[in-house]
Amino acid sequence: MGTMIAIILAGVFTNNFITVKTYGICPFLGVSKKTSSAAGMGIAVTIVMVLATLVTYPVYRYVMVPLKFDFLEIIFFIFIIASLVQMLEMIIRKLSPALYNSMGIYLPLITTNCAVLGVTELVIGDMSQFLAGASMNVGWAVLYSLFAGLGFTLIMILMSGMRERLNYYKTPKALAGFPTAMVTASLICMAFMVFTYIQL
Repeated sequence: MGTMIAIILAGVFTNNFITVKTYGICPFLGVSKKTSSAAGMGIAVTIVMVLATLVTYPVYRYVMVPLKFDFLEIIFFIFIIASLVQMLEMIIRKLSPALYNSMGIYLPLITTNCAVLGVTELVIGDMSQFLAGASMNVGWAVLYSLFAGLGFTLIMILMSGMRERLNYYKTPKALAGFPTAMVTASLICMAFMVFTYIQL
């Protein structure tokens, strides 16, 4: 139970991909103008993270390591992630054209989103700080990727909510648009820094 709580807290708060690791900044700043788009992007990234981990972890552990070509992990992982994103893109285009159009270029960019590649790399690396003596397996890897994706989604929604509210206020011309987004992002990251002091 302690391991599960540590993994959940790490994924959402203490090891958040946007606020702590600063992965996935491109969609974080680009798709966070509207809450609906931000939530859609967060859900899409979470789905890809979980599916990518579910596929890449067993492939790495039970195929690549025994055959001694684990040094090609990044190339293999990118191919797997690209395939999953392509399938997800086709499904979203079919089921929700409005969401597909609001995401624009950022949906295919999930392929190169370092948060997705980062979670697949992290779960095959050293996660002993979160496992509390337990050994890493597919279940823990998928659990971590799920909550890392939910942490990503949480920050996307927080950012979009703040940006939507800021649209109702007059801002100085020099700060209008992207500078305001950067200041908002900085404040969110500073607020989440407090979680990095939690000892798991």
